[in-house]
Amino acid sequence: MKWYTAGIRVALLIAVAAGIGWVYGRPLVAVSVALLALIAYWLHQLRLVQLWLQDPRQPPPDIHGIWGDILSQVYRQQRREREDQARLQSTLDYFRDCFSSMREGVVIADARGVIGWSNTAAKRLTGLRYPEDVGQHIANLIRSPAFNSYLEAGDYETPLQYPIAGDNRRYLEVQINRFGKGDRLLFFRDVSSMLRMEQIRRDFVANVSHELRTPLTVITGYLGTFLSDTGNLPPHYIKPMQQMTQQAVRMENLLKDLLWLSRIESEERQEKREQVDIGALLEELQDELQTSYPEREVKLLLETDHKVSGNYLELHSAVSNLVVNAIKYSPDDSVVTVRWHELDGEYHLVVEDTGVGIDPVHLPRLTERFYRVDDSRAGSTGGTGLGLAIVKHVAVSHGARLQIDSTPGRGSRFALVFPGRGAH
Repeated sequence: MKWYTAGIRVALLIAVAAGIGWVYGRPLVAVSVALLALIAYWLHQLRLVQLWLQDPRQPPPDIHGIWGDILSQVYRQQRREREDQARLQSTLDYFRDCFSSMREGVVIADARGVIGWSNTAAKRLTGLRYPEDVGQHIANLIRSPAFNSYLEAGDYETPLQYPIAGDNRRYLEVQINRFGKGDRLLFFRDVSSMLRMEQIRRDFVANVSHELRTPLTVITGYLGTFLSDTGNLPPHYIKPMQQMTQQAVRMENLLKDLLWLSRIESEERQEKREQVDIGALLEELQDELQTSYPEREVKLLLETDHKVSGNYLELHSAVSNLVVNAIKYSPDDSVVTVRWHELDGEYHLVVEDTGVGIDPVHLPRLTERFYRVDDSRAGSTGGTGLGLAIVKHVAVSHGARLQIDSTPGRGSRFALVFPGRGAH
């Protein structure tokens, strides 16, 4: 029933009462009695409504008129809300069951970091207990400075690996995702075995590389001695020995890069405090390249004097690899451009060439160790296949990122992007 329909009925009631009262000569009395009866009827309906509201889960009472319609609409709305709430609770229970069965620890915390829920694996990995720890701030229960800093920073693009308090042999990795109104979903997993295997691999590579250097030095030494007096060598021995020398030198370079990469990886987590003048580094590198590649032009564009907190030797190695690659894979008469500038609050070190370029299919794997875009071409340039892997690890250890853009036949652009002042 519409409100104006109820109004029309009240008006008709008053008109009928007035008509009856006019017949008996008492129209005002008749109207007053009719209104009092209407008010008494409405008060009775209001009482029924009030009694129903005390337990709205029951069906509403059978009330006619405007109040009956209002009551019916309230009941239907409440029933829809209960159904929606039941579906939401069912979905929530489903996801909680899924999270409970996971081997990874799962914790739900609000925007302030207060724990709302956690699964059984979270207790095993972090010591958090559900429901005992509900309402507690997670930073008060996971006592790790690295974790607390990561939680407060709010930058969760890269997962954090941190040692468990009191046990530096065990490491956890936490990944945080935001949802809702700033709430956070935290995933914990034990990465101790993975890190141990990675360390074993690094130690193995470093040890083998170190052990191979001595016999290689002896081999190249004897080959150099023999080739220094070719007059006493049979002619058919000269070319094989020269090829042996070339391959021995190439292996020495490979071992040198492997040892350097192992060192960078081992120091990746260490804080870099040295202020490196990138402009001066580039000028020094330009002078070195004029000696190694006198026929090639390396153009410097130094548009900022910003210094980077880092390790000079590592940065020099990374930039040198990028520039030498640009020289090797671009025409002899072309210019390699190196630019150091600020853009959108970040600092970009860009190496650009107009060489052969790289097919986009290779870009995701360029920084893998020993990955070759073209084996024959890579062999002819004397590369070790570790240059871009070194660049990537130097970037990571300095909080930077490596950007690669290339178009086949038009050249390549490699950029080390460093965070601006005040960034973490």
